[in-house]
Amino acid sequence: MPAPVTTARAEPGIQLVTVHAPPVNALTVQGWFDLAAAVTAAGEDPECHVVVLRAEGRGFNAGVDIKEIQRESEDGSYTALLGANRGCAAAFSAVYECAVPVIAAVHGFCLGGGIGLVGNADVVVAADDATFGLPEVDRGALGAATHLARLVPQHLMRTLYYTAGTVDAHQLHHHGSVYQVVPKAELDETALALARRIAAKDTRVIRAAKEAINGIDPQPVHRSYRFEQGFTFELNLAGAGDSARQEFLNGKGN
Repeated sequence: MPAPVTTARAEPGIQLVTVHAPPVNALTVQGWFDLAAAVTAAGEDPECHVVVLRAEGRGFNAGVDIKEIQRESEDGSYTALLGANRGCAAAFSAVYECAVPVIAAVHGFCLGGGIGLVGNADVVVAADDATFGLPEVDRGALGAATHLARLVPQHLMRTLYYTAGTVDAHQLHHHGSVYQVVPKAELDETALALARRIAAKDTRVIRAAKEAINGIDPQPVHRSYRFEQGFTFELNLAGAGDSARQEFLNGKGN
């Protein structure tokens, strides 16, 4: 089976990190750690000036692999749940802390963990079919409100979170969190064109700019997200997570 995360040098200075985990790019625990490692390694490469994070398939990302978590929950083990928590935290942190700017190129659905990736990216470009949302409350979990709050205003974030609703790329463009919305066929070239503009700059300056911008960020994204994850584990201990996941797998989820 092909690796769910691959890295390629698109052209000088530009590294592509691609997720392809059919059918919906829902990543296993190992997949999240693989993604974290790929993004971190790209940033540590002195020849890399900018990273484009993209995906193949039906959508950008559908979050964690619920089947993997539910299998272990049925055995009374929380290994996969804890692994997914840590794997997501690692991947989100890798995007945020990547030494060079990360451009997220989003198409189709961007859900759950996908919001964590996009919310921590430096720039977001999206296809006109892209939709964004957190279905966590319908899965008996919490998380990534930290990152959704970086994409939409506070009250809209709360509404989307409580309802498990979605917004489209044009709405996020209106709020300024998506830089460009283009036809799907033009998404990769749009992301590359923007990456070329960044890659042409002195990478010493851009790397310093990334560190400086993170240093003045008003939101402590790592601590905030880990705080959210504590409630996810509480809900699982209470049984809410297990029953909600099973309902979803049975095809009864909203």
